[in-house]
Amino acid sequence: MARLIEMMKESAVPAGVMRSASRGALALPVAEMLEILVFLSEHPVFGEQARTTLAGFDEVGSATALGDPNTPEVVLKYFLAPANQRAQLLPVLFKNPSVPEDILAAAADSASGEVAGMLLSSPRVMGSAAILGHLLKNANLTTEQHAKVEQTLSKLGGSPRDKFASIGDGDVLVWLTEHEAELQAEQREEKPFTLLGGLDELGGEGSEEITAEALEIAKATGENDDERISTLQKLARMNIVERIKTAITGTKEERSILIRDGATLVCSAVLVSPKVSDQEIEGFANMKNVRENVLRDIGRNHRFKKNYVVVRNLCNNPRTPLDLSLSLLKNLLGPDLKTLSMNKNVPETLRKMADKLFKVRTNSGRGA
Repeated sequence: MARLIEMMKESAVPAGVMRSASRGALALPVAEMLEILVFLSEHPVFGEQARTTLAGFDEVGSATALGDPNTPEVVLKYFLAPANQRAQLLPVLFKNPSVPEDILAAAADSASGEVAGMLLSSPRVMGSAAILGHLLKNANLTTEQHAKVEQTLSKLGGSPRDKFASIGDGDVLVWLTEHEAELQAEQREEKPFTLLGGLDELGGEGSEEITAEALEIAKATGENDDERISTLQKLARMNIVERIKTAITGTKEERSILIRDGATLVCSAVLVSPKVSDQEIEGFANMKNVRENVLRDIGRNHRFKKNYVVVRNLCNNPRTPLDLSLSLLKNLLGPDLKTLSMNKNVPETLRKMADKLFKVRTNSGRGA
């Protein structure tokens, strides 16, 4: 026989039973009752009653259910939502291995001082750099709590964590933690600072090592403006971890240089910066001297793809991988399809597909 909640989802339960369920008045196991109540909490008729019942549901029974790894994730998420949190139940939720780490990280972002204290008492939280990275950004932390998070992060291993935990850049710390394996590989190679296309922004596809001596020569000969050379000199002295931090938290000028960094992680970090503007992304999508991963990252980002200029620039950029260009082609308007079909710099396959799509749309318009 189907479970009651499955029948409810199929609207196969009488209104009287739904009403009783919203009051918690059914003789069911606690875990099943909670699952039903969470489902009903969004019901247009019984939702308010279900939410009231959940807010006052038996604490002992709730704690047992919320500590069970087999309890459905939707129930765990409900009780972790800021509006539904009950202080007595949070410790068992933090301990439950079925609660996804990203959910705990989200809870850490906005936790009150009291909840932050509970998070810091959780062994699971104290062993997770990702969660602690989010907690580090929480403005509700006391000075002592902030120091505790920083100290714990510095003990979790890896110089990137040590460096950025001490600075307090939660966004940088989380990003570095997520890409730690790639970062360690980059650090092992110890490659010097390079720019795709070299010092000439209009350069080709090659990479040029940027040394202090080369920059001094360029500055002395007046080949580039002093301000940009000074920025390059500063970046050339940085190691890869410092350049990643700058890519995420630095200035527009620094991002315009680091988007061409020879290290994959550095240029990728530019695109996750909360400071990067739509106009910058439009420019990056049009650049011929960036790594292929930059254009792929832009083309896969839902926010960036909503910008028509970005899509148009990617399609017309000869550096854009053909599979990406073809996938974006359908988003172009007629005049831009026509222009692309005549662009000799892009692959012939793309030109032919643009021309074909333009003709199909033109003929369809005439038929209408």
